[in-house]
Amino acid sequence: MKGCGPIHIEGDKWRFSVWAPLLETMSLHLMTPSAATYPMKKDHEGYFVVECFGVSDGATYFFQPDDDGNIPDPASAFQPSGVHGYSAVVDHSKFKWNDQTWKGRPLKDLIIYELHVGTFSEEGTFDGVISHLDHLVDVGVNAIELMPVAQFPGKRNWGYDGVLPYAVQNSYGGPHGLKRLVDACHAKNIAVILDVVYNHMGPEGNYFSKYAPYFTKAYHVPWGDAINFDQQWSDGVRDYFVDNINYWIDHYHIDGLRLDAIHTIFDSTPAHILSVFNKRAKELQEKLGRTIFMIAESDLNDPKVIENQAIGGYCFDAQWLDDFHHALYTLVDPFGVKRYEDFGSIHQLAKAFTEGFVHSGEYVKFRKRKYGASSAGIDGDKFIVFSNNHDQVGNRVFGERMTSLVGKEGLMLTAAAIILSPYIPMLFMGEEYAEEAPFLYFVDHSDPELVKAVREGRKKEFSGFGDHEGDPPDAQDKKTFDDSKLRWNTRAEGYHSEVLRWYKSLIQLRKTHPVFAQSQKSCMQVSVIAPRALAIYRYTPHHTHEVFMFLNFGAEPVSYTMHGNEWKLLLSSTTGNLSKTTASVAPIGVAVYERRN
Repeated sequence: MKGCGPIHIEGDKWRFSVWAPLLETMSLHLMTPSAATYPMKKDHEGYFVVECFGVSDGATYFFQPDDDGNIPDPASAFQPSGVHGYSAVVDHSKFKWNDQTWKGRPLKDLIIYELHVGTFSEEGTFDGVISHLDHLVDVGVNAIELMPVAQFPGKRNWGYDGVLPYAVQNSYGGPHGLKRLVDACHAKNIAVILDVVYNHMGPEGNYFSKYAPYFTKAYHVPWGDAINFDQQWSDGVRDYFVDNINYWIDHYHIDGLRLDAIHTIFDSTPAHILSVFNKRAKELQEKLGRTIFMIAESDLNDPKVIENQAIGGYCFDAQWLDDFHHALYTLVDPFGVKRYEDFGSIHQLAKAFTEGFVHSGEYVKFRKRKYGASSAGIDGDKFIVFSNNHDQVGNRVFGERMTSLVGKEGLMLTAAAIILSPYIPMLFMGEEYAEEAPFLYFVDHSDPELVKAVREGRKKEFSGFGDHEGDPPDAQDKKTFDDSKLRWNTRAEGYHSEVLRWYKSLIQLRKTHPVFAQSQKSCMQVSVIAPRALAIYRYTPHHTHEVFMFLNFGAEPVSYTMHGNEWKLLLSSTTGNLSKTTASVAPIGVAVYERRN
């Protein structure tokens, strides 16, 4: 792994390397512990390498490509002064781990909790996250998913503007802070998933083009030129990102990676880079003896994302299922169809339950063509579902959460649909107690022109939506960031505590009930029983346990006659009645009935 930053040889001897195949010269400029400049030697693969003595943990340095000024190492492990400053050596052997017995958790058993480090706690740090882990354990969460922590400009950002994929954000607590968090999570039997961005780099602090052809004009992505995974000089680019898989899993004991927007990763080579990523993760799983999983965010509606490589798939362990969110959300929010014009039918939610992809080859107005392929027959543990996530909340003009859009009853109904589905459920931070603070888009750029572009871009982005009045909050304003912080003191108050109890009950039921603990969609039947209501019949393979779950999105009560006898009410969001074999479900409500044989 030549390109993965400074590598410790022995004692105070370190090897520095950087890939720059088109450059003639490269120098290492050590700043501390004593200033010195070292010319680097180029090998046949285009890597400049030098070995130095007198280097220790925390030593700072720059690279000087063709004597063209000092710029950070593209594989820097730490940027103490931000994206434009010097890089710092990190001796990973210095951290003393306490998770030697940790073997991970099966993906199918996860209750995932997505969080943004900067707004999750008042401190906005990894240590701030640690202070709330007991709350997550109490709720029943057993995995956290961190939005990207790779170094981004300034102190405030969602993380998708990162420009140094190996460097841990300085304002969050840097490398040791992240390690403390992972170690603390493992001590509480919580797995850690990390969002990584392999489809683009942010604009500010992006020095990659000064080193090598990391980008190509062969493809265009929403952020500009695509990352070069298949054009000339792409070998070094591929190695750089594949080694990043190793880096997080090996040095930081990360349990899984969630790859951002894989539909904007392009590769025409026989060994598609996504397959290579997943092959590397499987190799690490075997080597380390603990569970490692790879999760995709994909807009392709294509089962090849999660299918085996032997039949042409990319072999991800799971992918986010946006169709489930859209089908669910448009039934609980009257304005939902304005945002997702191709959704809004109860039959689509039924299909989302039974198949996964709602758009599986039909004509889609938003795309103006037929779109997608069927995922019928693929088990539920290949999909992750949610009623909230950073995109669905944060990409609203005013960052409204589901709490503000649908109220308590709607929130409890959607929570049941997600948590008691055959899929892997994911919560967005604060959702479990009906957090009312928005999650807004925020940045902290130093370039005035970039700040201006962000402001104008946000206004233009939302100009076509008719479900709001006014301009979006200023992303550069610190108040926008502060307003997005969780209000932890509200979770024990009023209806917030009621919602919290509901989430705990749902999660406990999922974990302990034999029907909800399984992911076979073959053991499930879904029926539309009213214009806005579903009956979901699920059972264990040998019918030792059976469950009827009723989801009523309508304004009127719904009744349904269940086959057989001896049904009992297991859980209800409002009131549920059972007269012999007839179930009754209140408006905007859910009721679950059980029978054991």
